[in-house]
Amino acid sequence: MPLWEYKHITSGPHGFATPALLEAHLNQLGKDEWEIIHYQTLPANALAFNGIARRPTTREWTLEDAAAAAAKAEAEKLRAEFAEKFRAASTPGPADDAKPAALETEPANGDGLRRLRDTDRDNDPEALAEESAADDWEKLGDSEDELPTFFDAIKPHLRRNQRGPGQSVAIDYLAKRWEQPEADLVGALQECGFVLPEAEDSPPEYLEFDGDLHWLNRNGRGQLFLNVREKPRPAFRVTAGKKLDPSDPAAVALAEEHAAEQAALQKAAAERAARQAEQDARRAEAAAKREADRAARLAAGETPSADNATAPTDPSSPPEPLPAGEELLAKIRPLMRPNRRGPGWSGSSTFLARALRSTEPELIAALAALGLAVPESSSDKPAPVEIGEFAYWVNRDSRGGFWINGRERRAPPSAGQPAEAGAPTTESPAAAPSEVSTTPEANSASASEAIPPAAEAAAPQDTATPEGDAEGKPAKKPSRLSRLASRLRPRL
Repeated sequence: MPLWEYKHITSGPHGFATPALLEAHLNQLGKDEWEIIHYQTLPANALAFNGIARRPTTREWTLEDAAAAAAKAEAEKLRAEFAEKFRAASTPGPADDAKPAALETEPANGDGLRRLRDTDRDNDPEALAEESAADDWEKLGDSEDELPTFFDAIKPHLRRNQRGPGQSVAIDYLAKRWEQPEADLVGALQECGFVLPEAEDSPPEYLEFDGDLHWLNRNGRGQLFLNVREKPRPAFRVTAGKKLDPSDPAAVALAEEHAAEQAALQKAAAERAARQAEQDARRAEAAAKREADRAARLAAGETPSADNATAPTDPSSPPEPLPAGEELLAKIRPLMRPNRRGPGWSGSSTFLARALRSTEPELIAALAALGLAVPESSSDKPAPVEIGEFAYWVNRDSRGGFWINGRERRAPPSAGQPAEAGAPTTESPAAAPSEVSTTPEANSASASEAIPPAAEAAAPQDTATPEGDAEGKPAKKPSRLSRLASRLRPRL
């Protein structure tokens, strides 16, 4: 009964890179007569495994096994003998050297006499040392022939040339790697036929060896470099062609084909030019129609609507006097845009001043004459003023710009119905507006204005008055986070 030895086999935590490597590993285990009795792969990687293998250490002796082992040993012995004989026949040098000194009976000279050997100093230790030293020197001379050439020795040290094609290596680097003085390497280069360049811009002189070109050059610091590149080889052979005769039928067909292509190109260019001219004409007609309509409206004395209101584009136009009273508010009201959140309208003072062909200070002064107080800072709460059927107020944003706001008046609550919480009161003229516009004008004339931050939107966006609710409680100031959110919301 055989005895078994066991071995734990594993591929490591990462497993093999490819299935071929795994198969090669398992095949090697089989060649070593290992029998895998347990094999388990990892769940995440099928190429990683753990297992147990075994193989017998002693086998039961049988006649067949003994005969097979003897035949195998005999075959290995014969194979080794044949290999030795073949090696001796192919390399006669080592066989001659293996001859003993006693068999050296061949004549050393051409006169037929053997070379004399001094046998008196065979037992002298000093004579034996001298002979061995002479033999070592001869062997050293023979070993120099086995050294690689200079061109072959530099190949492992070549690196890609950063200044051009091919590869290069510094001479001082080779001196450090080979532990040789740099002067000896320079001398070896000159013996190989290299010409040392005198300056950086010296023209290179090439040497050809084994199909490669070698040359020396210096950099700006005077460092010497050896460069190698493959010799350019011709990729083609120049041959003269025959010119096609114009009378050849093929030449006539090619000329007709070329003419047809040119005609198609000219036709496409003409069609493209016609389409472009038609588009230009339509644009010019539409522009002329818009200018005519605008001129007709201005001649009729109509005020542009809020959607089509545009500020004057000519900055040199003289300012016009502003109307007074409710006429000014009636002229401003169509130019204001509806608020994005809540009822009412708003417009910046700069845009409205340009639209009215006036200046911003004059507009602010005219509004102050109507009782619309201008706040000193963005944190001051505006006071609405009711004029006619509308309520107006002025607020300042964080950038110092003024905004004119308006909304319709709200009917006061009846005597029998209590005022709702958050409803504006009409008795106090200091009541704040229900909302403050935070959006700039979106028309083309106001496109150059900066988007005003919504500092003026710090007022509540519901119907509660800033002075207090119906019970007379003071209104809470909005938090800094809510003011920041109101500034960013119009930009999203």
